[in-house]
Amino acid sequence: MEEFRRRVVADREIANPSPEILRALASHEEQVTLYGSVNYITRVRNRSAKFTYIVEDGVRLGVDQQGISRQRALELVDQVHAYLGQKTIIRLDRQMGTHPGFHLHCRLYITAEYARIPLQWRLMLFEPEDPDKKPDLMSIYVPEWPERIIFCHPEAGVTYILGTDYFGECKKSFLRMAMYAVKKRGWLGLHAGSKVLRVRGRDGQLQEVGFILFGLSGTGKTTLTMHDHGLTGEEGVVIRQDDVVMMDGRGYCYGTENGFYIKTEGLDESQQVLYRAATAPGAVFENVKVLEDGRILFDDTGLTSNGRGVILRRDVLNTDDRIDLDKAHRLIFITRRNTIIPPVARLTAEQAAAYFMLGESIETSAGDPTRAGQSKREVGTNPFIIGPEEEEGNRLLEILRANPDMECYLLNTGSVGAGPVLPGEKITIAVSTHILREIARDSITWQTDPDWGYQVPLQVPGLDLERYNPVTYYSPEVYRQLVEELRRERRQWLAKYRELKPEIVSAIEPPGN
Repeated sequence: MEEFRRRVVADREIANPSPEILRALASHEEQVTLYGSVNYITRVRNRSAKFTYIVEDGVRLGVDQQGISRQRALELVDQVHAYLGQKTIIRLDRQMGTHPGFHLHCRLYITAEYARIPLQWRLMLFEPEDPDKKPDLMSIYVPEWPERIIFCHPEAGVTYILGTDYFGECKKSFLRMAMYAVKKRGWLGLHAGSKVLRVRGRDGQLQEVGFILFGLSGTGKTTLTMHDHGLTGEEGVVIRQDDVVMMDGRGYCYGTENGFYIKTEGLDESQQVLYRAATAPGAVFENVKVLEDGRILFDDTGLTSNGRGVILRRDVLNTDDRIDLDKAHRLIFITRRNTIIPPVARLTAEQAAAYFMLGESIETSAGDPTRAGQSKREVGTNPFIIGPEEEEGNRLLEILRANPDMECYLLNTGSVGAGPVLPGEKITIAVSTHILREIARDSITWQTDPDWGYQVPLQVPGLDLERYNPVTYYSPEVYRQLVEELRRERRQWLAKYRELKPEIVSAIEPPGN
């Protein structure tokens, strides 16, 4: 494995430059906004999932992962190190996590022409205790490489990122390796936001309820994670993480990052928390439209629908000095469907593991216009899993069974009742945040759904549920057809994972089967 983690010897190394030096090095590419923040335009504007590989060297691959041979990977490693010997490179050391039980020393090497990438990454993580210590994880990044290819050797704790200048590859490379590292401890690396809702429960007493929220791009995960739920006075929210947490067997969630990496499409003043942070001078953007006078047009998708920004934790309202969550009391699986999925459903442990494995939503025009409206699935809503995906679902079930105080819910942020002619009833942000608040208060009355066996709300204080009852939008025949079509899709998806526990597979079947 040392062949992959060999020492990087460059013509010149700039070790751990300050933010001011990094910005100066990247000044030839920057656009300055009227807020004093900066924007950069990249050549590649999305993650390169189709060009991402796991080195086949002592690691079992999952169904949805691509392998690269050890020999081919080493050929590339040799070529990269020979190239870097003639280049000026930046070395940047940061720390992921702050807890004594979870913190990883991360080191990035990148060619100096792309200083904007370490400028952003520096904001995402923490100062290391000792920058010269041997790193736990390492990424070697050559954006100008003629071939686009990313390959990770998880056992060596190293990733090579070649031929792309998209910052997300840098950020995710370390999170991918960290999730694999904690998996070996028996933990789960989860692609989820985390927060605390401080509410008065049924007994009138104040209590702190920990939430983690899973969701694919476009489902509203960031918006819901950052929302205040209308809580005021003694009640309130504390935002902990927006992207990845590491959960141990007790349900304790270790935070990973100091910054927040947000999508900017559609951002406006109605999203107060995000907008305030995005218009602070410390933000750094990629592929966002900036006019000559410095104005930012967040709603302009001419460059890409995947405009991004790194915002500082200190600029985000309702954060404190902690990134960890003492307990994930409520796990929320966010989906975006438009027909028969209710606004919320309460799940058993087995159902929760099944919906975790399904990781479902629908494709958007921003993702793949040719598949817009079609089903989209990703295990754990996490495209960064290494190893058999069913290991994650099986382990989640074990953790949930060992912690009966951890409750799980399916939350639909799409619509109900959509059809060929009518759009159905939109489930707004206000409705979803209202539901999450009442989940925290434990004020919802539930009943069992006869088709899926999960519990759906009979009554939510302050919400007219009749508008969101999918049964009322279709004839009995059409409704039955939609149920069976969705069940068939789900069966086909779960059948791919041959080592998945049978009680997880059967959790999507009709009650009594």
